[in-house]
Amino acid sequence: MSNQLSFIHRFEPGAQPAHHPLLLLHGTGGDEDDLLPLGRAIAPNAPLLSPRGKVLENGMPRFFCRVVQGVFDEDDVRARANDLADFVEAACEAYGIAAPIAVGYSNGANVAAAILLLRPATLSGAVLLRVTLPFAHPPRVQLGGKPVLILSGAHDPLMSAEGTARLAQALQQDGAIVRHRTLPVGHEWSQADVNLARAWLREHAPAHDVANG
Repeated sequence: MSNQLSFIHRFEPGAQPAHHPLLLLHGTGGDEDDLLPLGRAIAPNAPLLSPRGKVLENGMPRFFCRVVQGVFDEDDVRARANDLADFVEAACEAYGIAAPIAVGYSNGANVAAAILLLRPATLSGAVLLRVTLPFAHPPRVQLGGKPVLILSGAHDPLMSAEGTARLAQALQQDGAIVRHRTLPVGHEWSQADVNLARAWLREHAPAHDVANG
């Protein structure tokens, strides 16, 4: 953990620091430790950067505000996504790592999607677990072939299939290489998510020393 950057966070340099770093972005109620096990499972030797969201909703950390369940404060999304992007770029310089691949879950996946649509140079790709489109009218950007994996739950009561499909379409229209899979699960991430993310990283981030099998 460092107090020198703008977010409370954890940084683990990894067994092989030259490997492609992951940016771990937790869901509502998580913190900087929440997704470390997921990061280690899909890329055990890679550097891991894991910030804690600054917004508190009923005492639970988040990365941006919402009006009610499923309705986002889009002005706050923009401000918070830019603030997080500033932190990520400063942390990459401080720790000597490349632009990371975001691995986000729920609220963390939504803010990662917002960064892709607002500050695409900050990330080199993304794994988005249980995500929706964070903007009613997403900005147009140039994503230049950035790889994005979207993993949805068929029985997810919180993220609509329509919102996820609209995000996938928006990213594809902006030039991202998007793979979207729907799993027979709910909102929680599962071992199937781990397996798919690990295999996708092996394909799209070959510098990773990802776990076998």
